Amino acid sequence: MAIQGPIPISFDQVFPHGCYIVGEVEQVKDFDASTNGRTVYAKDKTTGEPVWQVAVMDADPTVKAGQKTVAVKILSTVQPVPPASLPGLPFVPVEFEAMTVTPYVGQNTGRLAWSIRARAMRAPRTAAAPAPVKNATAAATKEVAA
Repeated sequence: MAIQGPIPISFDQVFPHGCYIVGEVEQVKDFDASTNGRTVYAKDKTTGEPVWQVAVMDADPTVKAGQKTVAVKILSTVQPVPPASLPGLPFVPVEFEAMTVTPYVGQNTGRLAWSIRARAMRAPRTAAAPAPVKNATAAATKEVAA
């Protein structure tokens, strides 16, 4: 089979309606390597980089309530910093770069689930603003004269 390991995917494919940060950025613990009183943090098996995680809410209105919040893991040598909050919004909008998904079978449910990873997070891109009219008065005068 040609697919080996994580599957590259775009942010827009995972979150077509966008997503919002609803938790803190935390370093992922390696529960298998940790012992009583000694915490070991997870490292990516391929790159050796620390793994961080942040909870996000999917803005898709069709997603069931129990599936709205998902964890996105971020591979980074330093703790990722969320984008600045926007006035009037209760949550911080975010986009992720260089995303991958890895399918797995949930131990409790026996259902297909996805592990979502990214290399960075940033503020969402905004739609390009329309180009300003160079001479609005002249354009209005020509329109009225016509």
